[in-house]
Amino acid sequence: MNSMTERLEALLATGKETALLRYTLGKAALDSEKAATALLHLQRATALDPQYSVAWKLLGRVHLILDDHDAARQAWAQGLVCAQINGDSQVVKELSVFLKRLDKPSH
Repeated sequence: MNSMTERLEALLATGKETALLRYTLGKAALDSEKAATALLHLQRATALDPQYSVAWKLLGRVHLILDDHDAARQAWAQGLVCAQINGDSQVVKELSVFLKRLDKPSH
């Protein structure tokens, strides 16, 4: 484990849980190829802040890595709604593309 992750986990252990902290831990876990750990942190991030469109985006990616296309679609659809409500046009574009790719039949 790298020192940044250790510091973040220590912060979490003090009870200072936030959606951003959980998102950051999830991203660090994913970067370390620990998709199952990333999944737990990102699910918690979206529970703490259901309007956190970027967390939904990364959660969908983790689901896709774990080969759960239905869960990826659900996460990205939820993220798309949040991004539209929040006026985050970049995330709207990205999630729209991700959802279209997911719906394309694979060869």
